[in-house]
Amino acid sequence: MFFCQIFGSVEGLEKSLNKILIAAVIPSLLEKGAGWFTKNFSEIAKNRRENPFWRRNVFIFETGQNIKLSEFLRSVAELGYTKVWETARRGEFSQRGGTIHIFPINSENIFTIEFDGNFIEKILGKSFASSLKVKPTVQKLNFFLAGDYVVHIDHGIGVYRGLTQTATQTDADFIIEYAAPKNRPNSPDLLFVPKKEIKRISPYLGFKKPEIHRLGTLAWNLTKKKAKEDILAYAKELLEIFAKRKISARMPYAAHHELEEELISNFQYEYTPDQKKALEEIFADMSKNTPMDRVLVGDVGFGKTELAVLAAFRAVLGGKQVAIMAPTTILADQHFEIFKKRMDAFGVNISRLTRLESHEKIKEILKKIEDGRTDIVIGTHKILGVNFSAKGGPASGWKNLGLLIIDEEQKFGVAQKEKFKKENPALDILTLSATPIPRTLHLALSGIRAISEISTSPEGRMKIETFVLPKNRKLIKEAINFEIARGGQIYFLANRIHKIPALLEEIKNLQTGAKIGVLHGRMPEAKIIKTMHDFREGKSDILVSTTIIENGLDLSNVNTLIVEDATRLGLSQAHQLRGRIGRGDKEAFAYFLFTAQKLKERAAERLEALERYSWLGAGLEIAKRDLEIRGAGNILGRAQSGIAFRIGLNLYFELLEEAISEAKGFDKKT
Repeated sequence: MFFCQIFGSVEGLEKSLNKILIAAVIPSLLEKGAGWFTKNFSEIAKNRRENPFWRRNVFIFETGQNIKLSEFLRSVAELGYTKVWETARRGEFSQRGGTIHIFPINSENIFTIEFDGNFIEKILGKSFASSLKVKPTVQKLNFFLAGDYVVHIDHGIGVYRGLTQTATQTDADFIIEYAAPKNRPNSPDLLFVPKKEIKRISPYLGFKKPEIHRLGTLAWNLTKKKAKEDILAYAKELLEIFAKRKISARMPYAAHHELEEELISNFQYEYTPDQKKALEEIFADMSKNTPMDRVLVGDVGFGKTELAVLAAFRAVLGGKQVAIMAPTTILADQHFEIFKKRMDAFGVNISRLTRLESHEKIKEILKKIEDGRTDIVIGTHKILGVNFSAKGGPASGWKNLGLLIIDEEQKFGVAQKEKFKKENPALDILTLSATPIPRTLHLALSGIRAISEISTSPEGRMKIETFVLPKNRKLIKEAINFEIARGGQIYFLANRIHKIPALLEEIKNLQTGAKIGVLHGRMPEAKIIKTMHDFREGKSDILVSTTIIENGLDLSNVNTLIVEDATRLGLSQAHQLRGRIGRGDKEAFAYFLFTAQKLKERAAERLEALERYSWLGAGLEIAKRDLEIRGAGNILGRAQSGIAFRIGLNLYFELLEEAISEAKGFDKKT
């Protein structure tokens, strides 16, 4: 994981206040933001006297107020605040005798309220006259935060400790901390890097805490030298594989302007400039006589599937078959529905090849594939079992496969993806990925694999409001009622299958009247698909599910996500789940709840990053903080991921790019 620690100070000191406003933990108030409450304090106080909603959901406490401690605690609990041992996050409060610490949702600060008998003696915190939306002073430049691990190309991995002076001064130096001598453990080596040398520093992207050496030793030079040697050998291997595809020729695909323009015009949304550019790049590849090997990258919900539809359509119009491989049956089924809906009017024959099909149905599909009666086959790993040439026996081979589309590329192993290339070197391949780590690798391999990126969100799509809060009944009930009242639906995530029965009981006890569906991986495949179809058709309001919904589901009416225990999710996984909502034109809300009295350090960091990086297209920042060794293993292979860990992914990619250029030059000479 990529760790980030912020050093800074909140402006202003703790001071005695006359009043404190505490808002209920409910969706309609969460979305207001701290500054709104500051600006409208007088109006809110007035409304409390006249409006039952405000009287029920906002309390104002004053110094000298006559109120029993027990009554205060009950009032705060009714607002949806969770009692913990130590207050650290919004929606929490703690008690030590007659002293209360509370973190209101309408503030950026924790307040202290001290009781003397049945009176509030003192309220400590920021003044209501000042803005509650105070941001920490963060030393940051070029995406460096104080506490980040960074790599200096000449001196190795260290810890960024900020600037010698303020960031606005031109002569400020970057301070990088290295290991300390054994006889002076509290006096680490420091490297001062002038601003003009900033290009020699890059963020360390790795998989766990890196090893930090002292300055001036040979350790870093030896590590870098060995890495270069291993990377060069790997680059030569890659070039051999891709060289075989470069010499494979196929007939170029011609444009069919009228039919393609008709298909595009039938799409319900306007293409973004990024989508148009990416489509031009894909079509340009297909117009050549050498096979395409392009990666299409875009955050969740940015329109990658639509471009896959158009690429498949051009291949079919060119007389070729198309295989579309998805990691789960649910996603394969969704693609099957989308492709059929988009292409039915054009007479394109589409088959689905998953565990949903009976043995007899699979035999029939394979026969149609061999005969060429099926244009597009959409399936899971079962597609890997279709051979590239039938040998006179049972139907088992492609008649004329021209294009392979792999969705959620990061979910497939290296060997699975390479199978197609080995068996059919002239095959066009388009891979889709929402995870930015493969993107970074593909950028490094830009001389071999082409990349198209969709970095802008579709027109009208709004940021998903993200809240990290303690779990409480009031919030959950209000969130469900809020979504159902506007005709929407809800994903309710249970991290473990065995927790689902108890969670169902909890939801029923809220008495919202919601219709509930259940989805998890141990259900029969046919029941999984039926449950999703029923949910898509609005037969249930809430889908209680495991992380099976993570990959690719696109339901525009689902605009609330509630995660019961977000501490069990990886950061990238949580970001993917968040991308399952907000696919339409309604504002979407994601509630990542936690039940632990005290969060573990890493769980807290994940949740804080999730709340902090909630803008559309934040996948890269999310991924930087959630790199895991298995992810790099899938992309690079075990040996290469070990090298990447020792020097950091950024430097690894830089050296790999150099090695590929060097290997290309070597090949030309020989």
